[in-house]
Amino acid sequence: MGKCIVHYGGQAVMEGVMMRGKDVAVTAVRNPMGKIVIRSQKLARIYTGRLRRTPFIRGVIVLIESLVLGLSSLSWSANVALEEEGTDGEPKSEISSAWTWVIMAVSFILGIALFFVLPLLLTNFLDSVIESSILFHLVEGIIRLAIFLLYLKIISTMSDIRRVFSYHGAEHKTINAYEHGEPLKAEFIQKYSTAHARCGTAFLLSVMILAILVFSLVGKQVLWIMIITRILLLPVIAALGYEITQLCSRHMSNPLARIVIAPGMWLQSLTTGQPDDGQVEVAVAALEEVIRQENGPAVSEKV
Repeated sequence: MGKCIVHYGGQAVMEGVMMRGKDVAVTAVRNPMGKIVIRSQKLARIYTGRLRRTPFIRGVIVLIESLVLGLSSLSWSANVALEEEGTDGEPKSEISSAWTWVIMAVSFILGIALFFVLPLLLTNFLDSVIESSILFHLVEGIIRLAIFLLYLKIISTMSDIRRVFSYHGAEHKTINAYEHGEPLKAEFIQKYSTAHARCGTAFLLSVMILAILVFSLVGKQVLWIMIITRILLLPVIAALGYEITQLCSRHMSNPLARIVIAPGMWLQSLTTGQPDDGQVEVAVAALEEVIRQENGPAVSEKV
């Protein structure tokens, strides 16, 4: 079995997959005519330099990188998916970058409000019956997890989201096969799991759980101070969550690491779907292009 040197990763987009390598990110999307369209992006130095490799700081960099690259790839994939003509014979209008940034900013604010502020407000209603600070933050954490799981369950019932989740599964299967030295062909890739230890879903779950511990250490304050600390401490929690996720993913042979990462692996059953061979083909196209640009075409045949 070959040895994988680079830990590739990525995300699902509309009708496609984005794969990130050491220096480039490649997005492959199947357009309405059935052709796979590919776009390559040279990564900025902040995503490849020393800070990106510095423990704890890199978690924050990765969070920023995921938002920026994810936004850019999602915007581009949406425009490729809208290439077909509208019902009036005119081309469908493109989604502008500025509008996409507005959507992302609003989504980020709503995410903070839904997963961090709302659980705090709901728990605060029970303030008169919860005397212990530790119990207060534990209840808040349970509410946060419940909202998170309910959110994932609801969006997983939407047909468009389910298709994106299938591309998410294709991304994971392809990376799993690559890391096991398999040829990048659908018949070899399809036998692998749709779950992966380095998945962003596992990272998000670790953030939700670590938030309980971090907020407990801060203690119980007046409401407005607790709201501010939820926002200000999010980068700290993200940094810790990233380090734990990466550590466990590198030591999956360790029983303790498997136990720690198990909830995140299970949660991916909500955020991934079984892809068809065509979706796997798109994920392979993205990964092979990253490998070709960074290592040469021979590497993609067997790693």
